[in-house]
Amino acid sequence: QVQLVESGGGLVQAGGSLRLSCAASGRTFSSYSMGWFRRAPGKEREFVATISRSGSATYYADSVKGRFTISRDNAKNTVYLQMNSLKSEDTAAYYCALDPKNYASGWSSSSWGQGTQVTVSS
Repeated sequence: QVQLVESGGGLVQAGGSLRLSCAASGRTFSSYSMGWFRRAPGKEREFVATISRSGSATYYADSVKGRFTISRDNAKNTVYLQMNSLKSEDTAAYYCALDPKNYASGWSSSSWGQGTQVTVSS
């Protein structure tokens, strides 16, 4: 089973930037799409972005489109989330997910990371 470990979270002022990383174990990383999700206090988990296996296709939530960029380096088994122009409403725990799929009941993944906290101060 692929294990995922996020890093790069922290405290940043509104308008600032952070880059999150998610390192995957195993040799099959390039066989899977990857995604980023977030959960703010008192709220449900929210989709942020996904990226295809090759990295050629990306998809974003409207709330982050134009500000966040998802990318991957298959040679390093790592997926990234570059977050620019951060807002207080971006404050959340951010999770990466392996091969996320969107069902009628919500998003599902065979493996989730432990999360990294992002706090944006206004």
